[in-house]
Amino acid sequence: MEWTSQPEIALLRDLVAIHSVSGTEEAIARWVEAWAVAAGLPVVRDDASVTVTVAGRTPGETLAFVSHLDTVPAGDGWTRLPFSPTIEGDRMYGRGSGDAKASVASMLSAALDLARAGGPEQGRLLVVLGYEEETRHTSLGRAVERLGRIDAAVVGEPTNLEFAIAQRGLMMVDLVARGVQRHAGYAADTPDFVNAIVELGRNLARLPELFCERVHPVLGLATATPTMLEGGISRNVTPPVARAVLDVRSTPSWTHAELAEQLRRSLDVEVVVTSDRLVPCETPPGSRLLQLARIARPVGRAFGSPTCSDWVFVRDRDAIKCGPGTSRRSHTPDEYVDLPEVTAARRFYLTLAQAYLR
Repeated sequence: MEWTSQPEIALLRDLVAIHSVSGTEEAIARWVEAWAVAAGLPVVRDDASVTVTVAGRTPGETLAFVSHLDTVPAGDGWTRLPFSPTIEGDRMYGRGSGDAKASVASMLSAALDLARAGGPEQGRLLVVLGYEEETRHTSLGRAVERLGRIDAAVVGEPTNLEFAIAQRGLMMVDLVARGVQRHAGYAADTPDFVNAIVELGRNLARLPELFCERVHPVLGLATATPTMLEGGISRNVTPPVARAVLDVRSTPSWTHAELAEQLRRSLDVEVVVTSDRLVPCETPPGSRLLQLARIARPVGRAFGSPTCSDWVFVRDRDAIKCGPGTSRRSHTPDEYVDLPEVTAARRFYLTLAQAYLR
């Protein structure tokens, strides 16, 4: 197949070719705006998002397709040019091809299909494309605040078109242990001597058992994973301070405040929460959106996602996370997306929008 004859694939190729590492999205935002204008779709570009609207024939609910225009940096290890989209067989390689420009291309293409079919029967479809999602400065929160009523949302992230019905949150925590600084040769001179590194290690060993009392039915246990260690001032001096950074992946079974309290209650070191804004999310029981998604894509499987996304900004709505691409390929060298999935996503998003806005 000549894949670029498919409009969504040609659109994806153009998007991948535009360098849009977080913080440098102006060029791609302007390009999407121009694409929408040329397609005859109402579009607003501001400092929070590019938003395309397809209005229904009568008033009704609002369905939002949400994704992001930025990518992480290319990094090392590529065997292809990261910002020159390359099609090999049924795959497109390039930074952002899966995360998340495949979702962007499919969502925009579905919006155009919906408009050309006369629009939805009622309500409106929004395609909301934010900036800097890959950083702590993600703009989607501001975008959602400005858009008024949103009843349901599909978050476009690589899920192989499976339905993420729960998503882990992320809390960053520093563990700080304090000890006595002295010449290492005299470490055992007094019985009350404390080595900060030993104290920190003793507490780190307790982490696997801390959150076992609450098991989420989809995501399982919350986890606390040490990712960085810092301590020591010289090879022959005992350290006065040792620090570990914890990546805490939360579930809806805990609030972040409860997780922090559990750490403080169970450990003998200082617990400092450095970030807790990425709270866990889950699709509400009896979700109408999920029911319609399963009808639109019967082969779709529901699962729990370990990765964070802009879902946090629509977590109080009826929402799922679903998009083409493989999450494990995100942020890696030679990132790719399977092109049949992109085409299937276009059809899925269109069918879902027509069913929901009816």
